[in-house]
Amino acid sequence: MSDKLTRIAIVNVDRCKPKKCRQECKRGCPVNRMGKLCIEVTPTDKIAFISEPLCIGCGICVKKCPFEAIMIINLPTNLEKETTHRYSANSFKLHRLPVPRPGQVLGLVGTNGIGKSTALKILSGKLKPNLGRFDDAPDWQEILKHFRGSELQNYFTKILEDNLKAIIKPQWVDAMPKSVSGEVGTLLNSRSERQNQEQLITMLDLQDVLTRQVGQLSGGELQRFAIAATCIQRADIYMFDEPSSYLDVKQRLNAARVIRSLLGPSCYVIVVEHDLSVLDYLSDFICVLYGRPSVYGVVTLPYSVREGINVFLDGVIPTENLRFRDESLTFRLVETAEERDLGERKRMYSYPDMSKKLGDFTLHVKAGDFNDSEIIVMLGQNGTGKTTFIRLLAGLIKADGDEQVPELSVSYKPQKIAPQFKGTVRMLLLKKIKGMFMHPQFQTDVIKPLRLEDLLDLDVQNLSGGELQRVAIVLALGRPAEIYLIDEPSAYLDSEQRIVAAKVIKRFILHAKKTAFIVEHDFIMATYLADRVVVYDGQPSVEATANSPQSLLSGMNRFLSSLEITFRRDPTNFRPRINKLDSMKDKEQKYAGNYFFLED
Repeated sequence: MSDKLTRIAIVNVDRCKPKKCRQECKRGCPVNRMGKLCIEVTPTDKIAFISEPLCIGCGICVKKCPFEAIMIINLPTNLEKETTHRYSANSFKLHRLPVPRPGQVLGLVGTNGIGKSTALKILSGKLKPNLGRFDDAPDWQEILKHFRGSELQNYFTKILEDNLKAIIKPQWVDAMPKSVSGEVGTLLNSRSERQNQEQLITMLDLQDVLTRQVGQLSGGELQRFAIAATCIQRADIYMFDEPSSYLDVKQRLNAARVIRSLLGPSCYVIVVEHDLSVLDYLSDFICVLYGRPSVYGVVTLPYSVREGINVFLDGVIPTENLRFRDESLTFRLVETAEERDLGERKRMYSYPDMSKKLGDFTLHVKAGDFNDSEIIVMLGQNGTGKTTFIRLLAGLIKADGDEQVPELSVSYKPQKIAPQFKGTVRMLLLKKIKGMFMHPQFQTDVIKPLRLEDLLDLDVQNLSGGELQRVAIVLALGRPAEIYLIDEPSAYLDSEQRIVAAKVIKRFILHAKKTAFIVEHDFIMATYLADRVVVYDGQPSVEATANSPQSLLSGMNRFLSSLEITFRRDPTNFRPRINKLDSMKDKEQKYAGNYFFLED
Protein backbone atom coordinates (compact mmCIF):
# COMPACT_ATOMS: atom_id res chain seq x y z
CA MET A 1 0.00 0.00 0.00
CA SER A 2 1.57 3.24 -1.12
CA ASP A 3 1.24 6.29 1.09
CA LYS A 4 1.89 8.53 -1.95
CA LEU A 5 -1.83 8.94 -2.72
CA THR A 6 -2.74 11.97 -0.64
CA ARG A 7 -6.41 12.40 -1.36
CA ILE A 8 -9.43 10.71 -2.84
CA ALA A 9 -12.26 12.34 -4.75
CA ILE A 10 -15.78 10.93 -4.44
CA VAL A 11 -18.58 11.84 -6.85
CA ASN A 12 -21.99 10.55 -5.75
CA VAL A 13 -23.58 8.77 -8.76
CA ASP A 14 -27.14 9.37 -7.52
CA ARG A 15 -26.62 13.06 -6.79
CA CYS A 16 -24.41 14.21 -9.68
CA LYS A 17 -26.72 15.61 -12.43
CA PRO A 18 -24.62 17.43 -15.11
CA LYS A 19 -27.75 18.01 -17.26
CA LYS A 20 -29.44 20.00 -14.50
CA CYS A 21 -26.55 22.27 -13.42
CA ARG A 22 -24.13 24.74 -15.00
CA GLN A 23 -21.04 22.57 -14.23
CA GLU A 24 -20.10 24.89 -11.35
CA CYS A 25 -17.49 22.38 -10.14
CA LYS A 26 -15.52 22.59 -13.42
CA ARG A 27 -15.80 26.37 -13.65
CA GLY A 28 -14.75 26.98 -10.06
CA CYS A 29 -11.74 24.59 -10.00
CA PRO A 30 -8.46 26.60 -9.86
CA VAL A 31 -6.53 23.75 -11.58
CA ASN A 32 -8.96 23.83 -14.52
CA ARG A 33 -8.53 27.62 -14.76
CA MET A 34 -4.79 27.09 -15.14
CA GLY A 35 -5.48 25.02 -18.25
CA LYS A 36 -5.24 21.47 -16.82
CA LEU A 37 -8.12 18.99 -16.83
CA CYS A 38 -8.67 18.25 -13.14
CA ILE A 39 -12.47 18.08 -13.43
CA GLU A 40 -13.94 16.84 -16.72
CA VAL A 41 -17.69 17.15 -17.25
CA THR A 42 -20.08 18.20 -20.06
CA PRO A 43 -23.90 18.52 -20.02
CA THR A 44 -24.15 15.20 -21.92
CA ASP A 45 -22.10 13.23 -19.34
CA LYS A 46 -23.82 11.08 -16.74
CA ILE A 47 -21.31 11.98 -14.04
CA ALA A 48 -18.35 14.32 -13.46
CA PHE A 49 -14.78 12.96 -13.50
CA ILE A 50 -12.18 14.33 -11.03
CA SER A 51 -8.48 13.55 -11.52
CA GLU A 52 -7.04 12.68 -8.09
CA PRO A 53 -3.35 13.26 -9.02
CA LEU A 54 -4.17 16.79 -10.25
CA CYS A 55 -6.57 17.65 -7.39
CA ILE A 56 -5.07 20.13 -4.89
CA GLY A 57 -7.74 19.51 -2.26
CA CYS A 58 -9.00 23.11 -2.18
CA GLY A 59 -12.61 21.93 -1.75
CA ILE A 60 -14.08 24.68 -4.00
CA CYS A 61 -15.93 22.10 -6.12
CA VAL A 62 -17.46 20.63 -2.94
CA LYS A 63 -18.90 24.04 -1.98
CA LYS A 64 -19.98 24.98 -5.53
CA CYS A 65 -21.85 21.75 -6.39
CA PRO A 66 -25.60 22.52 -6.07
CA PHE A 67 -26.45 18.85 -5.46
CA GLU A 68 -23.72 18.22 -2.82
CA ALA A 69 -22.46 15.35 -4.96
CA ILE A 70 -18.69 15.80 -4.43
CA MET A 71 -16.47 14.84 -1.50
CA ILE A 72 -12.69 15.35 -1.41
CA ILE A 73 -11.12 13.15 1.27
CA ASN A 74 -7.56 13.44 2.53
CA LEU A 75 -5.88 10.08 3.06
CA PRO A 76 -3.21 9.63 5.76
CA THR A 77 0.18 10.55 4.32
CA ASN A 78 2.26 11.18 7.44
CA LEU A 79 1.88 7.64 8.75
CA GLU A 80 5.28 6.37 7.60
CA LYS A 81 6.98 7.98 10.61
CA GLU A 82 4.33 6.57 12.94
CA THR A 83 4.57 2.87 11.97
CA THR A 84 4.50 0.81 15.15
CA HIS A 85 4.77 -2.72 13.79
CA ARG A 86 4.95 -4.66 10.55
CA TYR A 87 5.02 -8.45 10.49
CA SER A 88 6.96 -8.88 7.21
CA ALA A 89 7.29 -7.45 3.69
CA ASN A 90 3.96 -6.84 1.92
CA SER A 91 2.01 -7.63 5.07
CA PHE A 92 -0.19 -5.86 7.59
CA LYS A 93 1.12 -2.65 9.12
CA LEU A 94 -0.06 -1.00 12.37
CA HIS A 95 0.36 2.74 12.84
CA ARG A 96 0.36 4.29 16.31
CA LEU A 97 -0.82 2.64 19.54
CA PRO A 98 -3.67 3.22 21.96
CA VAL A 99 -2.48 4.78 25.23
CA PRO A 100 -3.95 3.12 28.34
CA ARG A 101 -4.46 5.15 31.52
CA PRO A 102 -4.26 3.76 35.07
CA GLY A 103 -7.59 3.52 36.88
CA GLN A 104 -9.64 3.69 33.68
CA VAL A 105 -11.04 1.25 31.10
CA LEU A 106 -9.76 1.82 27.54
CA GLY A 107 -12.15 0.52 24.86
CA LEU A 108 -10.92 -0.35 21.34
CA VAL A 109 -13.39 -0.33 18.45
CA GLY A 110 -12.76 -1.17 14.79
CA THR A 111 -13.47 -3.76 12.12
CA ASN A 112 -11.90 -7.23 12.08
CA GLY A 113 -8.33 -7.44 10.73
CA ILE A 114 -7.49 -3.83 11.57
CA GLY A 115 -4.87 -4.49 14.29
CA LYS A 116 -6.75 -4.57 17.62
CA SER A 117 -5.28 -7.92 18.70
CA THR A 118 -1.81 -6.81 17.49
CA ALA A 119 -2.09 -3.67 19.66
CA LEU A 120 -3.05 -5.83 22.67
CA LYS A 121 -0.04 -8.11 22.14
CA ILE A 122 2.32 -5.11 22.00
CA LEU A 123 0.79 -3.42 25.07
CA SER A 124 0.99 -6.67 27.06
CA GLY A 125 4.72 -7.02 26.26
CA LYS A 126 4.18 -10.28 24.34
CA LEU A 127 5.15 -8.69 21.01
CA LYS A 128 8.06 -6.28 20.59
CA PRO A 129 7.16 -3.40 18.26
CA ASN A 130 9.62 -3.21 15.35
CA LEU A 131 8.58 0.27 14.11
CA GLY A 132 8.09 -1.21 10.64
CA ARG A 133 11.67 -2.55 10.39
CA PHE A 134 10.87 -6.26 10.29
CA ASP A 135 14.27 -7.14 8.76
CA ASP A 136 16.31 -4.95 11.13
CA ALA A 137 14.34 -4.85 14.40
CA PRO A 138 15.28 -1.96 16.72
CA ASP A 139 16.35 -2.52 20.33
CA TRP A 140 14.28 -1.32 23.28
CA GLN A 141 16.40 1.79 23.72
CA GLU A 142 15.46 2.94 20.21
CA ILE A 143 11.81 1.99 20.72
CA LEU A 144 11.63 4.08 23.91
CA LYS A 145 13.27 6.96 22.05
CA HIS A 146 10.58 6.64 19.33
CA PHE A 147 7.83 7.04 21.95
CA ARG A 148 9.69 9.79 23.80
CA GLY A 149 7.45 12.51 25.20
CA SER A 150 4.30 10.36 25.16
CA GLU A 151 2.61 8.38 27.93
CA LEU A 152 3.70 5.22 26.11
CA GLN A 153 7.34 5.90 27.02
CA ASN A 154 6.51 5.58 30.74
CA TYR A 155 4.25 2.61 30.05
CA PHE A 156 6.91 0.60 28.16
CA THR A 157 9.58 1.59 30.69
CA LYS A 158 7.40 0.08 33.45
CA ILE A 159 6.86 -3.11 31.44
CA LEU A 160 10.60 -3.45 30.76
CA GLU A 161 11.52 -3.03 34.41
CA ASP A 162 9.11 -5.90 35.16
CA ASN A 163 6.95 -3.71 37.29
CA LEU A 164 3.84 -4.62 35.33
CA LYS A 165 2.21 -8.03 34.97
CA ALA A 166 -0.21 -8.38 32.04
CA ILE A 167 -2.97 -10.97 31.50
CA ILE A 168 -4.98 -11.34 28.27
CA LYS A 169 -8.37 -13.04 28.05
CA PRO A 170 -8.08 -14.58 24.56
CA GLN A 171 -10.49 -13.87 21.72
CA TRP A 172 -11.19 -17.49 20.76
CA VAL A 173 -12.58 -19.19 23.88
CA ASP A 174 -13.68 -22.17 21.72
CA ALA A 175 -10.04 -23.27 21.55
CA MET A 176 -9.56 -23.26 25.36
CA PRO A 177 -10.38 -26.96 25.96
CA LYS A 178 -7.38 -27.86 23.73
CA SER A 179 -4.93 -26.04 26.01
CA VAL A 180 -6.71 -26.20 29.41
CA SER A 181 -8.09 -29.34 31.02
CA GLY A 182 -9.49 -30.12 34.44
CA GLU A 183 -12.42 -29.24 36.68
CA VAL A 184 -13.64 -25.62 36.56
CA GLY A 185 -13.70 -25.12 40.36
CA THR A 186 -10.23 -26.67 40.85
CA LEU A 187 -8.72 -24.55 38.07
CA LEU A 188 -10.19 -21.34 39.50
CA ASN A 189 -8.94 -22.19 43.00
CA SER A 190 -5.43 -22.86 41.71
CA ARG A 191 -5.31 -19.43 40.03
CA SER A 192 -7.04 -17.47 42.77
CA GLU A 193 -4.95 -14.55 44.05
CA ARG A 194 -7.77 -12.21 45.08
CA GLN A 195 -10.22 -12.20 47.98
CA ASN A 196 -13.51 -11.92 46.06
CA GLN A 197 -13.59 -15.36 44.41
CA GLU A 198 -17.09 -16.29 45.69
CA GLN A 199 -18.52 -12.96 44.56
CA LEU A 200 -16.97 -13.35 41.08
CA ILE A 201 -18.38 -16.86 40.67
CA THR A 202 -21.87 -15.63 41.67
CA MET A 203 -21.80 -12.59 39.38
CA LEU A 204 -20.68 -14.70 36.41
CA ASP A 205 -23.25 -17.47 37.14
CA LEU A 206 -20.62 -20.19 37.42
CA GLN A 207 -21.98 -21.95 40.55
CA ASP A 208 -23.60 -24.77 38.54
CA VAL A 209 -20.52 -25.59 36.43
CA LEU A 210 -17.79 -25.73 39.13
CA THR A 211 -17.75 -29.54 39.13
CA ARG A 212 -17.71 -29.84 35.33
CA GLN A 213 -14.69 -30.48 33.12
CA VAL A 214 -13.61 -27.57 30.86
CA GLY A 215 -14.18 -29.77 27.79
CA GLN A 216 -17.90 -30.12 28.67
CA LEU A 217 -18.62 -26.36 28.79
CA SER A 218 -20.76 -24.56 26.18
CA GLY A 219 -19.52 -21.41 24.43
CA GLY A 220 -21.15 -19.05 26.96
CA GLU A 221 -19.87 -21.07 29.94
CA LEU A 222 -16.34 -21.10 28.45
CA GLN A 223 -16.49 -17.32 28.01
CA ARG A 224 -17.58 -16.75 31.63
CA PHE A 225 -14.91 -19.18 32.87
CA ALA A 226 -12.23 -17.33 30.83
CA ILE A 227 -13.34 -13.98 32.29
CA ALA A 228 -13.33 -15.42 35.84
CA ALA A 229 -9.89 -17.04 35.34
CA THR A 230 -8.51 -13.65 34.21
CA CYS A 231 -10.16 -11.53 36.91
CA ILE A 232 -9.23 -13.90 39.76
CA GLN A 233 -5.50 -13.29 39.25
CA ARG A 234 -3.56 -10.28 40.46
CA ALA A 235 -2.12 -8.18 37.62
CA ASP A 236 -1.34 -4.60 36.65
CA ILE A 237 -2.74 -4.83 33.12
CA TYR A 238 -5.94 -6.71 32.31
CA MET A 239 -6.87 -7.18 28.66
CA PHE A 240 -10.15 -8.61 27.41
CA ASP A 241 -10.49 -9.56 23.74
CA GLU A 242 -14.22 -9.73 22.89
CA PRO A 243 -15.60 -10.64 26.34
CA SER A 244 -19.28 -10.59 25.27
CA SER A 245 -19.41 -13.25 22.53
CA TYR A 246 -21.73 -16.20 23.36
CA LEU A 247 -23.20 -14.29 26.34
CA ASP A 248 -26.81 -13.15 26.68
CA VAL A 249 -27.69 -9.55 27.57
CA LYS A 250 -27.79 -10.13 31.34
CA GLN A 251 -24.46 -12.00 31.32
CA ARG A 252 -22.88 -9.27 29.17
CA LEU A 253 -23.79 -6.63 31.73
CA ASN A 254 -22.60 -8.79 34.63
CA ALA A 255 -19.29 -9.42 32.83
CA ALA A 256 -18.96 -5.65 32.25
CA ARG A 257 -19.52 -4.99 35.97
CA VAL A 258 -16.95 -7.64 36.93
CA ILE A 259 -14.38 -6.12 34.55
CA ARG A 260 -15.00 -2.61 35.92
CA SER A 261 -14.59 -3.93 39.49
CA LEU A 262 -10.90 -4.66 38.69
CA LEU A 263 -10.05 -0.97 38.46
CA GLY A 264 -7.62 0.45 40.99
CA PRO A 265 -5.47 3.59 41.06
CA SER A 266 -2.54 1.85 39.30
CA CYS A 267 -4.41 -0.84 37.32
CA TYR A 268 -4.81 -0.69 33.52
CA VAL A 269 -7.84 -2.33 31.82
CA ILE A 270 -8.12 -2.60 28.02
CA VAL A 271 -11.17 -4.08 26.26
CA VAL A 272 -11.78 -4.96 22.59
CA GLU A 273 -15.53 -5.27 22.03
CA HIS A 274 -17.88 -5.38 19.03
CA ASP A 275 -21.17 -5.01 20.94
CA LEU A 276 -21.29 -1.21 20.96
CA SER A 277 -23.82 -0.89 23.80
CA VAL A 278 -21.60 -3.06 26.05
CA LEU A 279 -18.47 -1.15 24.97
CA ASP A 280 -20.28 2.09 25.81
CA TYR A 281 -21.29 0.77 29.26
CA LEU A 282 -17.84 -0.63 30.01
CA SER A 283 -15.38 2.03 28.86
CA ASP A 284 -14.12 5.34 30.28
CA PHE A 285 -12.51 6.42 27.00
CA ILE A 286 -12.16 4.95 23.50
CA CYS A 287 -9.64 4.66 20.66
CA VAL A 288 -11.01 3.97 17.17
CA LEU A 289 -9.00 1.85 14.73
CA TYR A 290 -9.49 2.48 11.01
CA GLY A 291 -7.71 1.60 7.78
CA ARG A 292 -8.08 -1.33 5.41
CA PRO A 293 -8.50 -4.81 6.94
CA SER A 294 -5.38 -6.95 6.49
CA VAL A 295 -3.53 -4.03 4.83
CA TYR A 296 -3.01 -1.31 7.41
CA GLY A 297 -4.58 -0.09 10.64
CA VAL A 298 -4.35 3.32 12.31
CA VAL A 299 -5.15 4.08 15.96
CA THR A 300 -6.79 7.43 16.65
CA LEU A 301 -6.20 9.68 19.64
CA PRO A 302 -8.41 8.86 22.64
CA TYR A 303 -12.00 10.12 22.63
CA SER A 304 -14.71 10.26 25.26
CA VAL A 305 -16.93 7.15 25.08
CA ARG A 306 -19.89 8.76 23.32
CA GLU A 307 -17.74 10.72 20.88
CA GLY A 308 -15.51 7.71 20.10
CA ILE A 309 -18.39 5.39 19.21
CA ASN A 310 -20.10 8.14 17.20
CA VAL A 311 -16.86 8.81 15.28
CA PHE A 312 -16.68 5.09 14.45
CA LEU A 313 -20.32 5.00 13.30
CA ASP A 314 -20.03 8.25 11.39
CA GLY A 315 -16.90 7.05 9.53
CA VAL A 316 -15.21 10.45 9.85
CA ILE A 317 -12.32 11.42 12.14
CA PRO A 318 -12.77 15.17 12.68
CA THR A 319 -9.35 15.76 14.28
CA GLU A 320 -7.61 14.31 11.22
CA ASN A 321 -10.13 15.55 8.64
CA LEU A 322 -10.37 12.01 7.31
CA ARG A 323 -13.19 9.77 6.11
CA PHE A 324 -12.65 6.02 6.43
CA ARG A 325 -16.12 4.75 5.42
CA ASP A 326 -18.38 5.90 2.57
CA GLU A 327 -21.52 6.12 4.67
CA SER A 328 -22.38 6.83 8.26
CA LEU A 329 -24.44 4.29 10.19
CA THR A 330 -27.64 5.42 11.97
CA PHE A 331 -30.43 3.60 13.80
CA ARG A 332 -33.66 5.38 13.09
CA LEU A 333 -36.52 3.03 13.93
CA VAL A 334 -39.28 4.49 11.79
CA GLU A 335 -38.54 2.78 8.48
CA THR A 336 -41.42 0.33 8.31
CA ALA A 337 -44.25 2.65 9.37
CA GLU A 338 -45.80 2.63 5.86
CA GLU A 339 -45.59 -1.16 5.77
CA ARG A 340 -47.51 -1.39 9.04
CA ASP A 341 -50.32 0.74 7.60
CA LEU A 342 -50.93 -2.10 5.14
CA GLY A 343 -51.88 -4.39 8.06
CA GLU A 344 -55.40 -5.07 6.74
CA ARG A 345 -54.04 -6.53 3.50
CA LYS A 346 -51.54 -8.88 5.12
CA ARG A 347 -52.09 -12.59 5.54
CA MET A 348 -51.99 -13.58 9.21
CA TYR A 349 -50.36 -16.75 10.47
CA SER A 350 -50.79 -18.07 13.99
CA TYR A 351 -49.44 -20.81 16.24
CA PRO A 352 -51.16 -22.39 19.29
CA ASP A 353 -50.22 -22.74 22.97
CA MET A 354 -47.53 -25.45 23.08
CA SER A 355 -45.16 -27.16 25.52
CA LYS A 356 -41.96 -29.11 24.99
CA LYS A 357 -39.97 -31.06 27.56
CA LEU A 358 -36.30 -31.72 26.80
CA GLY A 359 -34.55 -33.64 29.62
CA ASP A 360 -34.88 -31.52 32.78
CA PHE A 361 -36.00 -28.42 30.84
CA THR A 362 -39.59 -27.49 29.93
CA LEU A 363 -40.56 -24.72 27.50
CA HIS A 364 -44.10 -23.30 27.44
CA VAL A 365 -45.06 -21.31 24.35
CA LYS A 366 -48.03 -18.92 24.54
CA ALA A 367 -50.13 -18.68 21.38
CA GLY A 368 -49.18 -15.91 18.98
CA ASP A 369 -49.48 -14.65 15.41
CA PHE A 370 -47.25 -13.04 12.83
CA ASN A 371 -47.53 -11.18 9.54
CA ASP A 372 -45.75 -10.83 6.23
CA SER A 373 -42.88 -8.30 6.08
CA GLU A 374 -42.34 -8.62 9.82
CA ILE A 375 -39.31 -9.39 11.99
CA ILE A 376 -39.89 -10.84 15.46
CA VAL A 377 -36.86 -10.79 17.76
CA MET A 378 -36.62 -13.22 20.67
CA LEU A 379 -35.33 -11.73 23.91
CA GLY A 380 -34.27 -13.88 26.83
CA GLN A 381 -31.36 -15.26 28.78
CA ASN A 382 -29.33 -18.24 27.57
CA GLY A 383 -31.04 -21.50 28.52
CA THR A 384 -34.62 -20.18 28.32
CA GLY A 385 -35.46 -22.13 25.15
CA LYS A 386 -35.11 -19.59 22.30
CA THR A 387 -33.38 -22.10 20.03
CA THR A 388 -35.93 -24.77 21.09
CA PHE A 389 -38.80 -22.49 19.98
CA ILE A 390 -37.04 -21.83 16.67
CA ARG A 391 -36.63 -25.58 16.14
CA LEU A 392 -40.34 -26.10 16.92
CA LEU A 393 -41.23 -23.50 14.27
CA ALA A 394 -38.82 -25.12 11.82
CA GLY A 395 -40.45 -28.52 12.35
CA LEU A 396 -37.15 -30.05 13.48
CA ILE A 397 -38.82 -31.17 16.74
CA LYS A 398 -42.49 -31.78 17.60
CA ALA A 399 -44.33 -30.20 20.54
CA ASP A 400 -45.71 -32.44 23.30
CA GLY A 401 -49.46 -33.04 22.89
CA ASP A 402 -51.82 -32.55 19.94
CA GLU A 403 -51.26 -28.83 19.31
CA GLN A 404 -48.53 -28.30 16.70
CA VAL A 405 -47.07 -25.48 14.65
CA PRO A 406 -48.86 -25.10 11.28
CA GLU A 407 -46.76 -26.49 8.46
CA LEU A 408 -44.97 -23.68 6.67
CA SER A 409 -41.89 -23.71 4.47
CA VAL A 410 -38.94 -22.66 6.62
CA SER A 411 -35.31 -21.58 6.10
CA TYR A 412 -33.15 -22.00 9.22
CA LYS A 413 -29.73 -20.58 10.10
CA PRO A 414 -28.53 -22.49 13.17
CA GLN A 415 -26.61 -20.97 16.08
CA LYS A 416 -23.50 -23.11 15.58
CA ILE A 417 -22.06 -23.37 12.07
CA ALA A 418 -19.91 -26.43 11.39
CA PRO A 419 -18.87 -26.48 7.70
CA GLN A 420 -19.08 -29.98 6.17
CA PHE A 421 -18.93 -28.86 2.52
CA LYS A 422 -15.71 -29.59 0.61
CA GLY A 423 -15.18 -26.96 -2.07
CA THR A 424 -15.30 -23.19 -2.60
CA VAL A 425 -17.98 -20.75 -1.42
CA ARG A 426 -19.06 -20.25 -5.06
CA MET A 427 -19.61 -24.03 -5.47
CA LEU A 428 -21.61 -24.13 -2.23
CA LEU A 429 -23.89 -21.23 -3.25
CA LEU A 430 -24.41 -22.66 -6.75
CA LYS A 431 -25.31 -26.05 -5.27
CA LYS A 432 -27.68 -24.78 -2.54
CA ILE A 433 -29.24 -21.54 -3.86
CA LYS A 434 -28.35 -21.34 -7.56
CA GLY A 435 -31.51 -19.46 -8.62
CA MET A 436 -31.16 -16.68 -6.04
CA PHE A 437 -27.37 -16.51 -6.36
CA MET A 438 -27.74 -15.70 -10.07
CA HIS A 439 -30.58 -13.22 -9.44
CA PRO A 440 -29.42 -9.57 -9.92
CA GLN A 441 -31.71 -8.23 -7.15
CA PHE A 442 -30.37 -10.77 -4.61
CA GLN A 443 -26.81 -9.87 -5.68
CA THR A 444 -27.50 -6.15 -5.07
CA ASP A 445 -29.49 -6.51 -1.83
CA VAL A 446 -27.64 -9.34 -0.07
CA ILE A 447 -24.39 -10.57 -1.65
CA LYS A 448 -22.73 -7.19 -2.38
CA PRO A 449 -23.44 -5.51 1.00
CA LEU A 450 -22.16 -8.60 2.86
CA ARG A 451 -19.02 -8.48 0.66
CA LEU A 452 -19.31 -12.10 -0.36
CA GLU A 453 -17.52 -11.54 -3.70
CA ASP A 454 -14.21 -11.48 -1.78
CA LEU A 455 -14.91 -14.99 -0.42
CA LEU A 456 -16.30 -16.75 -3.52
CA ASP A 457 -13.06 -18.50 -4.48
CA LEU A 458 -12.03 -19.46 -0.92
CA ASP A 459 -12.46 -22.97 0.49
CA VAL A 460 -15.44 -23.23 2.84
CA GLN A 461 -13.36 -25.31 5.27
CA ASN A 462 -10.76 -22.51 5.60
CA LEU A 463 -13.14 -19.63 6.36
CA SER A 464 -12.91 -17.70 9.64
CA GLY A 465 -15.89 -17.48 12.03
CA GLY A 466 -17.05 -14.11 10.66
CA GLU A 467 -16.72 -15.25 7.03
CA LEU A 468 -18.71 -18.43 7.76
CA GLN A 469 -21.42 -16.37 9.45
CA ARG A 470 -21.81 -14.14 6.38
CA VAL A 471 -22.03 -17.21 4.09
CA ALA A 472 -24.61 -18.81 6.44
CA ILE A 473 -26.78 -15.64 6.39
CA VAL A 474 -26.69 -15.58 2.55
CA LEU A 475 -27.59 -19.29 2.39
CA ALA A 476 -30.50 -18.84 4.80
CA LEU A 477 -31.92 -15.82 2.93
CA GLY A 478 -31.34 -17.52 -0.45
CA ARG A 479 -33.63 -20.47 0.25
CA PRO A 480 -37.25 -19.92 -0.83
CA ALA A 481 -39.40 -20.03 2.34
CA GLU A 482 -42.33 -18.38 4.13
CA ILE A 483 -40.51 -18.04 7.45
CA TYR A 484 -36.81 -17.31 8.02
CA LEU A 485 -35.42 -18.45 11.37
CA ILE A 486 -32.04 -16.86 12.12
CA ASP A 487 -30.18 -17.79 15.31
CA GLU A 488 -27.58 -15.22 16.49
CA PRO A 489 -26.62 -13.57 13.18
CA SER A 490 -24.14 -11.22 14.94
CA ALA A 491 -21.83 -13.93 16.35
CA TYR A 492 -18.23 -13.52 15.08
CA LEU A 493 -19.10 -10.36 13.11
CA ASP A 494 -17.41 -7.05 13.90
CA SER A 495 -19.40 -3.90 14.77
CA GLU A 496 -19.60 -2.66 11.18
CA GLN A 497 -20.55 -6.06 9.71
CA ARG A 498 -23.30 -6.45 12.36
CA ILE A 499 -24.97 -3.23 11.28
CA VAL A 500 -24.64 -4.15 7.58
CA ALA A 501 -26.05 -7.66 8.26
CA ALA A 502 -28.99 -6.16 10.19
CA LYS A 503 -29.78 -3.79 7.30
CA VAL A 504 -29.51 -6.62 4.75
CA ILE A 505 -31.87 -8.91 6.72
CA LYS A 506 -34.38 -6.09 7.34
CA ARG A 507 -34.47 -4.99 3.69
CA PHE A 508 -34.76 -8.56 2.39
CA ILE A 509 -37.64 -9.53 4.73
CA LEU A 510 -39.50 -6.30 3.91
CA HIS A 511 -39.14 -6.53 0.13
CA ALA A 512 -39.71 -10.29 -0.11
CA LYS A 513 -42.85 -9.93 2.11
CA LYS A 514 -41.73 -12.79 4.36
CA THR A 515 -41.51 -13.25 8.15
CA ALA A 516 -38.34 -13.65 10.20
CA PHE A 517 -37.84 -14.90 13.76
CA ILE A 518 -34.42 -13.83 15.04
CA VAL A 519 -32.51 -14.65 18.23
CA GLU A 520 -30.08 -11.81 18.96
CA HIS A 521 -28.15 -10.67 22.06
CA ASP A 522 -26.53 -7.57 20.55
CA PHE A 523 -28.89 -4.82 21.71
CA ILE A 524 -28.21 -2.43 18.86
CA MET A 525 -28.93 -5.16 16.28
CA ALA A 526 -31.99 -6.44 18.17
CA THR A 527 -33.64 -3.01 18.45
CA TYR A 528 -32.84 -2.12 14.84
CA LEU A 529 -34.28 -5.40 13.49
CA ALA A 530 -37.36 -5.86 15.67
CA ASP A 531 -40.90 -4.99 14.57
CA ARG A 532 -42.19 -7.00 17.55
CA VAL A 533 -40.50 -9.04 20.28
CA VAL A 534 -41.09 -12.32 22.14
CA VAL A 535 -39.96 -11.98 25.76
CA TYR A 536 -38.92 -15.10 27.68
CA ASP A 537 -39.60 -15.47 31.43
CA GLY A 538 -38.61 -18.24 33.80
CA GLN A 539 -35.57 -19.99 35.17
CA PRO A 540 -32.82 -20.82 32.66
CA SER A 541 -32.28 -24.56 32.08
CA VAL A 542 -35.30 -25.49 34.30
CA GLU A 543 -38.57 -24.01 33.05
CA ALA A 544 -39.31 -21.02 30.82
CA THR A 545 -42.21 -19.38 28.99
CA ALA A 546 -42.16 -17.73 25.57
CA ASN A 547 -44.78 -14.96 25.74
CA SER A 548 -46.91 -13.89 22.79
CA PRO A 549 -45.25 -11.37 20.41
CA GLN A 550 -45.73 -7.77 21.58
CA SER A 551 -44.71 -4.32 20.37
CA LEU A 552 -41.03 -3.33 20.51
CA LEU A 553 -41.62 -0.65 23.15
CA SER A 554 -43.70 -2.69 25.61
CA GLY A 555 -41.61 -5.85 25.02
CA MET A 556 -38.30 -4.03 25.59
CA ASN A 557 -39.69 -2.32 28.70
CA ARG A 558 -40.73 -5.68 30.10
CA PHE A 559 -37.40 -7.34 29.25
CA LEU A 560 -35.23 -4.48 30.55
CA SER A 561 -37.20 -4.13 33.80
CA SER A 562 -36.42 -7.81 34.51
CA LEU A 563 -32.71 -6.99 33.99
CA GLU A 564 -33.00 -3.71 35.97
CA ILE A 565 -31.28 -1.64 33.27
CA THR A 566 -32.46 1.41 31.35
CA PHE A 567 -31.65 2.66 27.87
CA ARG A 568 -31.59 6.14 26.38
CA ARG A 569 -31.02 7.12 22.74
CA ASP A 570 -28.08 9.01 21.35
CA PRO A 571 -29.39 12.28 19.83
CA THR A 572 -27.06 12.17 16.77
CA ASN A 573 -27.43 8.62 15.43
CA PHE A 574 -30.23 7.22 17.65
CA ARG A 575 -28.24 4.22 18.86
CA PRO A 576 -29.42 2.71 22.17
CA ARG A 577 -27.10 3.56 25.10
CA ILE A 578 -27.20 1.81 28.49
CA ASN A 579 -27.48 4.20 31.43
CA LYS A 580 -24.83 3.74 34.09
CA LEU A 581 -26.34 1.95 37.11
CA ASP A 582 -27.87 4.37 39.67
CA SER A 583 -27.05 7.42 37.53
CA MET A 584 -29.53 10.30 37.58
CA LYS A 585 -30.97 9.28 34.19
CA ASP A 586 -31.21 5.62 35.29
CA LYS A 587 -33.15 6.53 38.47
CA GLU A 588 -35.44 8.95 36.60
CA GLN A 589 -36.36 6.37 33.93
CA LYS A 590 -36.91 3.56 36.45
CA TYR A 591 -39.17 5.83 38.53
CA ALA A 592 -41.21 6.72 35.42
CA GLY A 593 -41.25 3.07 34.22
CA ASN A 594 -39.54 4.04 30.92
CA TYR A 595 -36.81 1.44 30.54
CA PHE A 596 -36.57 1.90 26.78
CA PHE A 597 -37.17 4.77 24.33
CA LEU A 598 -38.07 4.43 20.66
CA GLU A 599 -37.16 8.05 19.89
CA ASP A 600 -35.86 10.86 22.07
